[in-house]
Amino acid sequence: MLADSRLAVPDLSRMQRLMDLMDQPQRACPVIHLTGTNGKTSTARALSAVLTAKGLSVGTFTSPHLERINERLSVGDQPIDDDELAELLSSLQALESMLGPDVHLTWFEVLTAAAYRWFADRPVDVAVVEVGLGGRWDATNVADGAVVVVTNVGLDHVEFLGPTLADVAAEKAGIIKPDSALVLSETSPELVAIFEAQRPERVWLRGRDFEIEANELAVGGRLLRLRTPGATYDDIFLALHGRHQADNFMDALVAAEAFFDAPVENELVAEAAMTVRSPGRLEVVGRRPLVVLDGAKNVPGAMAAAAAVDEEWGEVRSRILVVGMLRGRGKDPEEMLRALDSEKARLVITCPAPSPRTVPPDELAAAAQRIGVPAEVADSVDEALDLALGAADPDDLILVTGSLYVVGAARTALSRKHEVTGGH
Repeated sequence: MLADSRLAVPDLSRMQRLMDLMDQPQRACPVIHLTGTNGKTSTARALSAVLTAKGLSVGTFTSPHLERINERLSVGDQPIDDDELAELLSSLQALESMLGPDVHLTWFEVLTAAAYRWFADRPVDVAVVEVGLGGRWDATNVADGAVVVVTNVGLDHVEFLGPTLADVAAEKAGIIKPDSALVLSETSPELVAIFEAQRPERVWLRGRDFEIEANELAVGGRLLRLRTPGATYDDIFLALHGRHQADNFMDALVAAEAFFDAPVENELVAEAAMTVRSPGRLEVVGRRPLVVLDGAKNVPGAMAAAAAVDEEWGEVRSRILVVGMLRGRGKDPEEMLRALDSEKARLVITCPAPSPRTVPPDELAAAAQRIGVPAEVADSVDEALDLALGAADPDDLILVTGSLYVVGAARTALSRKHEVTGGH
């Protein structure tokens, strides 16, 4: 029986024993290991796009999924099919019994083991692996990252990682191994010292070794000039919305350069930037009205989403927010709504996130009303979308946000309704 990963004591021994039984599939190819508070999945997708453009077979493991569990395991841009996933999970169920009668794997441990097994069996040339939570005790950390990427450090999941930024950084630094090349985008000196104390083989630090020299709004994305340790890449069109996506692409490009120990050809970087997709992250899924999905789950993510909406669609005078959130320390509903610039909305529609940890929608609505925004309560994401689409004029903007769980449910509902044009 699978254990609840949120109740399990931090422990890598189950995964280490499982890897022994499976003949160490996590060592079958080089691993690029990513951690950070925000931006991990977008960085992983961008990195996979760069590595694929170089001609490599790339396995990618991300979390959480939006609509189907298969999304978490992919090779190239193709998620694992149902039959292969079912076969992997069945074989792991049989192996679990060999760990002992009192040993129960968590769901995330099972998925991580399935990813490593699948990548080894394909085989792939390199695996891009996103940490699930923290780093040191994360199930993915049975692998030794040839390159480790740290996108940033913020106060999220503090109930598991510790109450201070230093505590969070220390947990994330636990994935750094002595032979790792570290790509570090967190620049706070006291936090940088925590990562450097792990003594990676080398450190490439944002602002010192790499930086974004230009990040301009363009039609359908951003126009970038990027300086890395090995090159300068100019006139790179990134087909993602949001100024912060340039940070994620920058991290990905530097990680690729660290992996190859050489610059990547400019035309291949341009190809990757034009083709990368990151569903549920400032994803436009409808035009009249404009419908945008963003899985911002904490205050920094909400601020980034609000800034992107203002920069890219600020001419839209009327906006409606559909918001659902998960509970957690540092996720005060009123603070989140203010970070989302909810005061600029003419209506906030609150809904439950499809999770037992959801913030009750009436609690979210009360928070919206306290900051002076009219609010309506819906019993589901589906109903919230109906209310939003019914209230919107063709020239309005609807932003669906607050949790990737909400965004995933919205993508499914919108494609089913055929009221807006969706797609991966």
